Amino acid sequence: MHAQGLATRPETEKHSAAASHKKSLGRQMYDNRWSYLYIAPMMILLLAFIIYPIFASLGYTLYQWNGIGDPSAYVGFDNFRQVMTDSVFWEAFGHTFLYTIVLVPVQLTLALMLALILNNPKLRFSTFYRSVYFLPVVTSPAVIGVVMNLMISNFGDNFDTMLYNLHIIHEHIDWLADPRFVLWIIIAIGIWNTLGYNLVYFLAGLQTIPVELYEASRIDGANRRAQFFSITIPMLRGVGLVILFLAILGSLNVFDIVQVLTGGGPYFSSEVVNTYIYHQAFGSYSVGGAGGGVMQPNVGFASAASFFYGLILMALTGIQALAWQYMRRNTTRNVAGATEAGENS
Repeated sequence: MHAQGLATRPETEKHSAAASHKKSLGRQMYDNRWSYLYIAPMMILLLAFIIYPIFASLGYTLYQWNGIGDPSAYVGFDNFRQVMTDSVFWEAFGHTFLYTIVLVPVQLTLALMLALILNNPKLRFSTFYRSVYFLPVVTSPAVIGVVMNLMISNFGDNFDTMLYNLHIIHEHIDWLADPRFVLWIIIAIGIWNTLGYNLVYFLAGLQTIPVELYEASRIDGANRRAQFFSITIPMLRGVGLVILFLAILGSLNVFDIVQVLTGGGPYFSSEVVNTYIYHQAFGSYSVGGAGGGVMQPNVGFASAASFFYGLILMALTGIQALAWQYMRRNTTRNVAGATEAGENS
């Protein structure tokens, strides 16, 4: 009897702890009920326009459908097989990947350098400079694409003539019609367009670093280079990782500027995954390359391509989450070790 009571006691304690946790969770939700009310409109829009379309489009992936009427041409998993074997899709994926691996490090480096300059309290008109760098962010990417197209079309010839006269190039170049340069022009515009986001994030991170750390290091004789690598970088590690994740996901979803500026051309040389999906869903007219001519809309194939690309993005997000947990675990372990060493000394 006594042994049976001892055996059931841990189980009873486990149930009571679970009930207490459930009660505390419910209490927390009740205490924060106004917070849930405030985010309810955003959650409703998220469910209606993001979550629901994702699951609703899964049924269309099994059909060949032009978007008119009800889908009836059942093809099973042929759409997925066609996506995975389509050279144009993988070419578009390669362009998206190149856009990301070039844009993210360049943009984050520039944003951090500008944030360090604008965070200087002695800098005059710093608020004005922050507004200037953030202005492209609040401008529509479609408008930026139209303006850049006009600028390159009107002033590109003058720049081309100058390079030709300096013997830097040996033939005239149509910048937006040359497959060798068009993607790099898009990358440069993308760096300028979204630089303000990361600049603001880095400024917010820099302002959380205690000024006393810099003052103490200055007393110890540390120069600016030592302060940057010993204080600024370690203190920005957590914020910097979040900024890195957001920059990667944002660049992998590039669409507006490419669609307005080049439409994925010429000859698919600037096609990215999102423009590829758009063209498959709504049709387009393409010249040259595989599938040249009129491209008929196929919502089923576009849904399969979108779902397949979404799985790739989910895998990348999972890797980023694991890296985040690993860094947090190491940071916690290092802080605990430093605290224990300080107590022992």
